[in-house]
Amino acid sequence: MNEDDQLDAAFSALAHPARRAILARLAQGTASVKALAQPFEMSLPAVSKHIRVLESAGLITRERDAQFRLCKLETKPIQKISSWTEQYRHIWDARFDMMDTLLTDMKESDQ
Repeated sequence: MNEDDQLDAAFSALAHPARRAILARLAQGTASVKALAQPFEMSLPAVSKHIRVLESAGLITRERDAQFRLCKLETKPIQKISSWTEQYRHIWDARFDMMDTLLTDMKESDQ
């Protein structure tokens, strides 16, 4: 899988709020599938599907510890996403500055 495919898979995996919540939990440390499933109102198989999507995207890895399947956050793909988005920061910052100026001008003209 090339770097563009990896980014596509990562962004696709991040599109679902449950998967983002799972990653947020794993940012605190490894966790079992059962522990990851607790806060969700969905079945364990449904949570397992989300975990497989994250694993396929390379965002997490699973390892076996006796009868438990532990999930662990993989930081390298997250760093690639951060690097990719960082190259556009100056564009977003400039647009937000322009919007702020426009909103300030609109407020002043209303007074």
